[in-house]
Amino acid sequence: MSEEFYKAAELRDLREGKLYPVEVDGEPVCLVKLEGIVYAFTDNCTHISGPLNQGDFDGCAVTCPWHGARFDVRSGKVLRGPARQDIYTYPVKVEGEDIYIGLPPEEE
Repeated sequence: MSEEFYKAAELRDLREGKLYPVEVDGEPVCLVKLEGIVYAFTDNCTHISGPLNQGDFDGCAVTCPWHGARFDVRSGKVLRGPARQDIYTYPVKVEGEDIYIGLPPEEE
């Protein structure tokens, strides 16, 4: 089964390099536009669920405001602890001015 896509935002909502928090089907998601490409990732740090949208964003890395864990928003990979688990990244589709993200199917 593949993911279902939900509208998350419009392109005009995003500014280059600025974190943009949204909720999609009850999931906290953070969007960011980098060199014209939109990336989507979970808005919860894997350490203790710090709000990543309130952290610093530099280059392609977001830093959790609580304990300084860093993640690459393109891949979700941990760049610096204390987090050990990568953050979840979502597939993104842009259709016209609308941004859609794919959520995994719900477990039965």
